[in-house]
Amino acid sequence: MDQARTTISKIFNGEPRSYTRFSLTQNMEGGDSQVEMKLSPEVEEELESNGVGEHLHHHPESYRRKPQRTPKNICFLVAATLLVVIIGYLIGYLVHRKQDKASPTCDRAVSVSTDEESSQPESFAPKQLDWGEVKGMLGDKLTVSRIEASLSEFASVDHRAGSPGDEALANKVLRRFQENNMKTWNDEHYVKLQAPPTSGSNTVTFRGQSLGSIQGYLAYSATGKAEGAVLYAYYGRLEDFADLKDLSIDLNGKIILVRAGEISFAEKVDNAAKMNASGVLIYPDPADYDLSDTTQLFGHVHLGSGDPYTPGFPSFNHTQFSPVRSSGLPSIIAQTITPIMAQTLMRGMEGRNTPRSWKDGGLSGVLYKLGDLSDIVSVEVNNVLVETKIHNVFGVIKGVTDADRYVVIGAQRDAWGPGFAKSTVGTALLVELAKAISEMIREGRFMPRRSLVFASWTAGEYGNIGATEWLEGYLPSLSMKAYSYISLDGVVTGSDTFKASASPLMNGLISDTLKEVNSVSNPGKTLYALASGPSWETSVLEPLKMTNPAYPFITFSGIPSVSFRFTKSQGSEEYPYFGTLYDTREKLESATFSNLPKVVRAAGQVAGHMALRLVHDHLLRLSVGAYDKIIRGHVIQINKKVNTLQESGRLPNNFTSKWLISAIGSYGRGARALVDTIDNSDLEDTEQCRMLNDRIMRVEADLLSPYVSPTKTPFRHILLGLGPHTFTALVDHLDVLKSSVGSDDVDKLLNQFALASWTLQACSNALAGEVWDMNNNI
Repeated sequence: MDQARTTISKIFNGEPRSYTRFSLTQNMEGGDSQVEMKLSPEVEEELESNGVGEHLHHHPESYRRKPQRTPKNICFLVAATLLVVIIGYLIGYLVHRKQDKASPTCDRAVSVSTDEESSQPESFAPKQLDWGEVKGMLGDKLTVSRIEASLSEFASVDHRAGSPGDEALANKVLRRFQENNMKTWNDEHYVKLQAPPTSGSNTVTFRGQSLGSIQGYLAYSATGKAEGAVLYAYYGRLEDFADLKDLSIDLNGKIILVRAGEISFAEKVDNAAKMNASGVLIYPDPADYDLSDTTQLFGHVHLGSGDPYTPGFPSFNHTQFSPVRSSGLPSIIAQTITPIMAQTLMRGMEGRNTPRSWKDGGLSGVLYKLGDLSDIVSVEVNNVLVETKIHNVFGVIKGVTDADRYVVIGAQRDAWGPGFAKSTVGTALLVELAKAISEMIREGRFMPRRSLVFASWTAGEYGNIGATEWLEGYLPSLSMKAYSYISLDGVVTGSDTFKASASPLMNGLISDTLKEVNSVSNPGKTLYALASGPSWETSVLEPLKMTNPAYPFITFSGIPSVSFRFTKSQGSEEYPYFGTLYDTREKLESATFSNLPKVVRAAGQVAGHMALRLVHDHLLRLSVGAYDKIIRGHVIQINKKVNTLQESGRLPNNFTSKWLISAIGSYGRGARALVDTIDNSDLEDTEQCRMLNDRIMRVEADLLSPYVSPTKTPFRHILLGLGPHTFTALVDHLDVLKSSVGSDDVDKLLNQFALASWTLQACSNALAGEVWDMNNNI
């Protein structure tokens, strides 16, 4: 249209249109037609500002003229009219053609969108196979030969966190994910790892004589030198120190010698620090570990999870690091020694005999003594802190209906040495599960409702640092969208027995899975059939410890999680090579009676069945009622202790635990309300299922206490966490009140009761439904 106007402007005015803007009007006066050129308002304003507006207004004839009716003018008028018609026709044609071209694109876009929306259930329906077909496909894809190839590919002699070997493995995992057409990314952190001395080594001397060369060490030990009389304290448990106190033995300033096992290195050191000891030596006793006399032990002594120098928040490179340290860092030095060093030390130790309840160890030619004041030991630890860049590697298989809800499957990639059982098996299984499920989808035979995120963590040997930093970095999103976590760390240490540690919400899923996977050592029987004892839970389930890779997911992030392992039969020796340089394929082959690839495949079936169940079914297989029994057990125990203290006068008679009892009643009603809602819901309704699933998975997160700081008390779970907010701490406080009581103690106890009650009540309300479904029962 601009071109048409320009042409007409030139015809009537003989001037280019670019000189002035105008509009065309027709003025019919007595049959005479005239064309008036009217300046645009902007131009009029500009002219007036330059002092020429008045001239224009007073001399209209200067811009208005009457056309002359000559043959020449008529011809020009006819030609102009024809030109306008032709240009108008061309413009109309071009516009119409453009619309014709655009319309099919738009129609197709609308059609695709509409078809996708309308036909998505139809296209999804043929691929919504029954569960038997899904697990059958996984079994076909997850083969022994594939697992064997991956075990060889990911075996590595040296892949400590942040090392070139660790980075090389990360790149291998990333390539494998990309080969499966998965969306991949990595998560980079700068963390502080404690390494052994850059020159020389840590030293231990007994009566002035060195015990020998030391390569093993304990990351995050305090550094410096400590000297004192050595005291043997069995496994370094609180009850072991209580036995020593019963013997009126002074623990102040002692160097504590303890055996590895029973509890973590960090707990041993923390217990010793509470007794005001000055240092700790840890060794593997032959009675507990079938290791050589010169075996070096590696580990860490941070009583926590994640980078201890950024507690509660992620170690991103752009983070303004807070000058705080984790309260779980030890205040005393700690060092590992070999069995032969412990033998030399204990042969020279004197003093009293050990308590009768302690069993002697297996050191040759040693009479186990507690030690004497003259048995002086000196320990020097020169470990160094190193800021290290680490990478977590991820790949995702996106779901169809709820792509923003996902199940995370993860495996540790790093190790102190070969780490075959510790990390190689899990990493190999991680990529093979990703490959198998990707192929099932690519062949069009399976379509997951929800997404699957595959994660390769690093710095796991330092206290689940890689995984915890990721949780800390993305906590708000993960706590709303991650339905569960399945750990593949250490899943094979034997072949005879199956063990699992998990959120109680996962119990039903574990039970169903055990009924579907056959034992390798007894091929004709399922894992469920081999579970002994009064129930499968007592045979299979183990307490969730802080060292467990699933621990931070449950207690810090509130994500229902599970870790499991195939191990040796009950009563036989556990796999002894974690934290040593002997964790090799040869050792693991021996532990699995040369059935390693088959046992790894069985572990893959367990993890795969649980993961696929969680993304295949309409409704999540998480057992909300499982917590009811656990909570009731805690409350019954607490109520009994309160009644006992009131009878003895340790607590006032008006002190009551009825609000806590009321909260557990609310939880039971909330769980039943959810079951009723499920029974009366259309489970084919995608949005309805989504809302129900969110309510189910939120139970774990709602059991995190909102009244404590995640930076000071990161493990906020009131049942499985660690800190004064937990039910365990409440029980311990009641036990303390048996010996003494004051107004401050009662006030603290009241506060603990209030926080526990309100946390539980809030969880119960959320479980019951929307705010209009909740009752103020407390």
